[in-house]
Amino acid sequence: MNKAIIGRKAGMTQIFTAEGKVIPVTVIEAGPCPVVQIKTVEKDGYAALKLGFDEAKEKALTKPELGQFKKAGVKPCKVLKEFRLADTASYTVGGEIKADVFTAGDRVDVHGVSKGHGYSGVIKRWNQHRLKETHGVGPVHREPGSMGANSSPSRVFKNKHLAGQYGVENVTVQNLEIVRVDVERNCLLIKGSVPGPNGSVVTINDTVK
Repeated sequence: MNKAIIGRKAGMTQIFTAEGKVIPVTVIEAGPCPVVQIKTVEKDGYAALKLGFDEAKEKALTKPELGQFKKAGVKPCKVLKEFRLADTASYTVGGEIKADVFTAGDRVDVHGVSKGHGYSGVIKRWNQHRLKETHGVGPVHREPGSMGANSSPSRVFKNKHLAGQYGVENVTVQNLEIVRVDVERNCLLIKGSVPGPNGSVVTINDTVK
């Protein structure tokens, strides 16, 4: 990994190519992200960048959280994430990373937290089929089915697909293409959809594939 940035999902739209083709894109407000800390192999055992995103008020942070921002000489941020990079020599503490770190045509991985759907049944959560709605079947049309808990094994096996909390999980979509970089608005237009609701924080980095 050589490039990374933190952004906020603004929503989806579409753009047209010179040939008239429609490309669905997700608009991401990428950065600016101040460099809060640079970790090196000699000192920390690995190379990494610690980036901030979205300015915060000082009173909203604890003293330990505030200390690292003051040490770096940057304004406090709501989001703080670390990225392991192959080379950190070109970065300086207190500098900023903006959307122009990427160029159109780059392949990236986008990581975010998926939308929450609350407590959901097996049809919505696991795409199971419902039973036939004919005579003699009801009232169990949307039930998960037999548990198989007879005298042996007298329990329900782990990992059985049942109803439960659906969504709010860490999701990474790999190998997406950056269609356009808007330097003035500090936005990235990425082909396809990315995880999370509009307004959620996502991280973007070089694809591992």
